[in-house]
Amino acid sequence: MAYHERLLAELEQKRKKLGLGGGPDKMAQQHKRGKLTAGERLDLLMDSGSFTELDPWVRNRCLDFGLSDMELTNEGVIAGWGSIDRRRVYAFANDFTVMGGSLGEAQGLKICRLLDQAMKVGAPVVGLNDSGGARIQEGMGALNGYCSLFFRTSIASGWIPQISVILGPCAGGTVYAPALTDFIIMVDPVAKMFITGPAVIKAVTGEEVGFEELGGGKVHGRVTGIAHFVVKSEREAMELVRRLLSFLPANSGEEPPRAVCTDSPQRLVPELREVIPERSKQAFDVRDVIKPVVDQGDFLEIQKLFAPNIVIGFARLDGRPVGIVGNQPRVIAGCLDVNASWKAARFVRFCDAFNLPLITFVDCPGYLPGLDQEHQGIIRNGAKLLYAYSESVVPKITVIMRKDYGGAYSAMCGKGMGADIVLAFPTAEVAVVGPEAAANVVFRNEIDKADNPTAKRAEMVEQYRHRFASPYKAAEWGLVDDVIDPQELRLKMTSGLQALSGKKEWRPKKKHSNLPL
Repeated sequence: MAYHERLLAELEQKRKKLGLGGGPDKMAQQHKRGKLTAGERLDLLMDSGSFTELDPWVRNRCLDFGLSDMELTNEGVIAGWGSIDRRRVYAFANDFTVMGGSLGEAQGLKICRLLDQAMKVGAPVVGLNDSGGARIQEGMGALNGYCSLFFRTSIASGWIPQISVILGPCAGGTVYAPALTDFIIMVDPVAKMFITGPAVIKAVTGEEVGFEELGGGKVHGRVTGIAHFVVKSEREAMELVRRLLSFLPANSGEEPPRAVCTDSPQRLVPELREVIPERSKQAFDVRDVIKPVVDQGDFLEIQKLFAPNIVIGFARLDGRPVGIVGNQPRVIAGCLDVNASWKAARFVRFCDAFNLPLITFVDCPGYLPGLDQEHQGIIRNGAKLLYAYSESVVPKITVIMRKDYGGAYSAMCGKGMGADIVLAFPTAEVAVVGPEAAANVVFRNEIDKADNPTAKRAEMVEQYRHRFASPYKAAEWGLVDDVIDPQELRLKMTSGLQALSGKKEWRPKKKHSNLPL
């Protein structure tokens, strides 16, 4: 065999080993657990045949605990780039068949190099997480790997979109890398996220808890809000990543990708005339307002199970991707509380970072009162939402559907918070407090002196509603730009976004802002 032929044969043999991970037996075990291998996951995520691996030959340099004698193919991670819907995307996938996907110095180096390159070219990063945590045998090398990863993920934030998919255990320091990214997708029931496991918790606190109760998808989807999406399969997770990226630019220096729109921007939506109930205290579903007005009714809701009193998500208007925030009257009357405030605030900041216009749907009586809310920090969390809207410079359209009282007027992007266009339905009410509460204060004397105080109070409530809380009064003050027939909402919003395209807004030059507590 010629010299170069022998070298090429050796190369081919080595490359075959690269694709075997921890070996056929461990790959079979992965399949028995109902999980795909790292390579299979990347194939499912990327356009067919588009993936190119980065640093496949990197190996650890640890001489302790026999690691130098082990065949640790790929060091527990496959990293590289490819395309999704013909757009460049970088991705890495933990390989659980190689030491449980644990992170050591070499794995950290591979992921950090991937992040560095993604930041240089301005492309999104998707992390497919399935790891038992730090590789204890590597000690400080593993710790530095995590530190370096956290640093780069933080620096990349706001420049390139970062999405994490949890496909198995994600424990210890491993959880912080996804927590620093923009979106987390968990596959239930195999995905688990926790800092300390059940055994450690029992040893330290005496509490007995299972893995699912501690950090399963249902917990993080509904209780902690860490999971933005909880899905049932790996295929569903990859499809969701692809759909999510379709709304987003490659980086914050670009505009979001505009889709071809076959849904007329002038389309009337007559069913909206029937959505808002006649009685102001009667609930309705804000999604029944959102879906009919966006292109093809396509609305990707985010954190659906967490803080359901506010709804956030992506949609398109005349092909333009937009971020949507809306009070949900079906849950605690749409009041803002601690969780709803930071849920919406973080989403507003994401949209602003990546140039997505914000559409805000308002029906909110204010912040939720109570000792529990005050002690949980409604002041600091409520301030986060005020801060996020004030800081944002993207086009902002606010739609007042019904109640817009007190603190809600500011928190839900009133005119003074920088809303470019404020539209109101005839059912809108803008006031410091609701008419019922206001009448008790403003018309107290008239009510007390009346022969029939109950009837007089009802009369004064209606008088206050029509004279002081009316959307027309707000329009007289220039706080509402137009009071519209609900069926015209889609055409008003698409026209407004067209007018606001290319919007530029000045902010003082500074190192960075300081978030509320």
